[in-house]
Amino acid sequence: MAGRRGWGGSPPDSDEEASRRIVAAAVDLIGRTGSEISIADVAESLGVIRQTVYRYFPSADTLMQAAAIASVDDFLDRLTKQVGGIEDPVEAMTEGVVFTLADVRRTPHLGILLSSTYSNVHPEGMTSEAAQTFGMTMIKRFDVDWARYGYDDASLHELVEYILRTMQSFFISPGNPPRSDGELRRYLRRWMGAAIIAQPKSDTHRGS
Repeated sequence: MAGRRGWGGSPPDSDEEASRRIVAAAVDLIGRTGSEISIADVAESLGVIRQTVYRYFPSADTLMQAAAIASVDDFLDRLTKQVGGIEDPVEAMTEGVVFTLADVRRTPHLGILLSSTYSNVHPEGMTSEAAQTFGMTMIKRFDVDWARYGYDDASLHELVEYILRTMQSFFISPGNPPRSDGELRRYLRRWMGAAIIAQPKSDTHRGS
């Protein structure tokens, strides 16, 4: 196929393989440069024209999100370790948010996911399918019995949206001066915690 010339002399056998290789190239470039990359950068690294990459990813933003999500497994493993054993939803979510905001400074791929998802240039990305998937993956790593606290799938998605919006505010404007981790924990427990426990418990668990 005309759109598959290049590829270092080894064209992909399917659209799925082409998409995976484009994402892998983007992940590699982000890891090496620590910054956002363009469709042209990825196309050049693969030896293809830009239109070939655009066939699979209509914009640089969609490619950046795909690359970031593909590369955050290590972050999720670290998050799981950080919140492991915390069964209280307020404490678990507080630790999760504090850890995520801090890890942005250590993980270029995660920072790019957050900056493209939460940017004030494209604020609609905050509630995109990619952002929701990322958020749901995060909270499902918690050792919290969400059903015990009245959360079904629909309310968990609403909680994820609320948490994404909360993190957006800290990502865009961390404060002047920014809060320390301890100060941020106290703030989140008081205000975010009140929202988390506002969800009515289910009848099954209310008496437990």
